[in-house]
Amino acid sequence: MAGAATATFNVSSTPSLLRRSSLISLSSKPSILSLRPLPKYPRIYALSSNDIKVGTNIEVDGAPWRVLEFLHVKPGKGAAFVRTKMRNYVTGNTVEKTFRAGSSIEEADVFKETKQFTYKDGVQFVFMDLNTFEETRLNEKDVGDKTKWLKEGMDCNLLFWNGKVIDFELPITVKLTVADVDPGLKGDTAQGGSKPATLDTGAVVNVPLFVNIGDEILVDTRTGQYMSRA
Repeated sequence: MAGAATATFNVSSTPSLLRRSSLISLSSKPSILSLRPLPKYPRIYALSSNDIKVGTNIEVDGAPWRVLEFLHVKPGKGAAFVRTKMRNYVTGNTVEKTFRAGSSIEEADVFKETKQFTYKDGVQFVFMDLNTFEETRLNEKDVGDKTKWLKEGMDCNLLFWNGKVIDFELPITVKLTVADVDPGLKGDTAQGGSKPATLDTGAVVNVPLFVNIGDEILVDTRTGQYMSRA
């Protein structure tokens, strides 16, 4: 009888536990409120000097810098350090600076946005966001030497820091038209020498002898060198 009573207790208690489990499971389903995205918190931009590499953006003395060169040095005596060559985004100045190995460095919050150069308004260059149609204007001094490669309709990357434009990047390869050049000679080849050509943006580039007025060519904006005919 005791065994039967025990069997009855076990069988009857199982559904009770299952029902309790079901209730807990149902009541613990996430509500609509719990599915809302969590609030965003400001990022903490920090890195170690050991993380420095070419292209790293760091903030030093309240200004944004881009690392151009770096070298990790471990002297026989004394502490290891990182020697860098950096360019100031705002002033354009280039300096050399060393950091103690493992020291904490603030990363500059530099980000890029693609804008299209649409037209020049007096001394200002107007770039447009093709999604929002918002315009960003840069002065001639901000564009500097890059104006010789800049053509209407060209997509560029504008670099922002603290809400303002600090620099912009041209496409690595641009297609431009030869506006003026001495005529080519019969039998000219790509290996037969070069001649200066004036492009539709005003830039002057050395091109092969066979290139003529009206030809479209590809130019590397980093070096200013002719690459090929388009």
